[in-house]
Amino acid sequence: MGAEAKHIGVAMAESKAQLMSVKRGEPTLVPPAEATPTGEQYYLSNLDQNIAVIVQTVYCFKCPSGRGHEDAADALRAALARVLVHYHPLAGRLGISPEMKLTVECTGEGAPFVEADAACDLADVGDLSTPDPAALGQLVYSVPGAKNILEMPPITAQVTRFKCGGFSLGLAMNHCMFDGLGAMEFVNSWAEMARGAAELTVPPFMDRTVLRARDPPVISFPHREFDEIADVSGMAALYGGQELIYRSFCFDPDRLERVRALALAGGDLERCTTFEALSGLVWRARTAALGLAPEQQTKLLFAVDGRRRFVPPLPKGYFGNGIVLTNALATAGDLLASPVSRAAGMVQEAVRMVTDEYMRSAVDYFEATRARPSLASTLLITTWSRLAFDGADFGWGEPAMSGPVTLPEKEVILFLAHGKERKSINVLLGLPASAMGAFKELMDEI
Repeated sequence: MGAEAKHIGVAMAESKAQLMSVKRGEPTLVPPAEATPTGEQYYLSNLDQNIAVIVQTVYCFKCPSGRGHEDAADALRAALARVLVHYHPLAGRLGISPEMKLTVECTGEGAPFVEADAACDLADVGDLSTPDPAALGQLVYSVPGAKNILEMPPITAQVTRFKCGGFSLGLAMNHCMFDGLGAMEFVNSWAEMARGAAELTVPPFMDRTVLRARDPPVISFPHREFDEIADVSGMAALYGGQELIYRSFCFDPDRLERVRALALAGGDLERCTTFEALSGLVWRARTAALGLAPEQQTKLLFAVDGRRRFVPPLPKGYFGNGIVLTNALATAGDLLASPVSRAAGMVQEAVRMVTDEYMRSAVDYFEATRARPSLASTLLITTWSRLAFDGADFGWGEPAMSGPVTLPEKEVILFLAHGKERKSINVLLGLPASAMGAFKELMDEI
């Protein structure tokens, strides 16, 4: 990206942020509507411990004629109080257990809730297809001055009214409380309460001790996801010296079919999923765009939903992280000297590796080592393509759009379902400006 284009991109982002100029009211706490258990610690499993990052999402609602946004904040606040009766740990605060692990102190004090007003119309926000922390961050409430996640509540909510009559719901949720599927079930349950439901369609299963480590721990896999890889390509200097540019690349069904054809070409693979093909392509293209040294080890991490892979499967409505990280490793030279089919095959192998024993071993590995997965020389792909967040109808219809405010780490790429029938996938990522130009050229070839 040339200096001029980069300057225009930054200027546009700044002007959008200024245009929105959101004014927030004072936060209030929304406790559960009925008495819930307090004074105890709520157990978080080892799968919850490793991903204690704040995930910020925004849902935008265009108000149908006849029902404005005047009562949206009151309706969402009242429904939040009701849904917190079922999800009472979200009304508590994070703490440290006697085993020196993250836990939830069940205080019942409630979730911070903020009302705000934007100086623009919903249309001015854009389509949420690309993370825009400066602008979209105004639609989510972050606790000021919080120095670490122990000082941040498990969830905060902000309702922002727009001049056109639409409104947005911005959520900041700690990933240690739930993975994407669990978060989706929570938001959809909250929406059910707002629509007047007496019971939840999917009540949360609260007991996370079903994922306790074995005693003694049994580590039966190498768990390379925890490997610390040396940076021999000067990546720290590259990222440190340039601004991160965010972009999204849309893959419609035709383009996804071309990606799968690329992965199947050469006959290495008999079959492969869209996820495996796209992950292989993106891993390879990002490696090329960053100009990694041929001898540079590079690691791909991604989460696999373990709910049905555990024996027995996790109960329906499991409240917590049911995902396990799996990995593939290759040198940059090998990855780029081989066709996309080789990278897609490595992704496929990483998916196959995730059995009940692999997941139990991962739980036990954390128990024995307390290690965190390392993101050095790593690409972490997270996929929201299967998450039906458009089920979040609080009484004003489904969201006109929804999306992330930012990517939680610079190493993360997000796959987001897109379009009316959710058949397209948006690939969202941030790269140093020089690498983003090279990545775009590689994507344009497909």
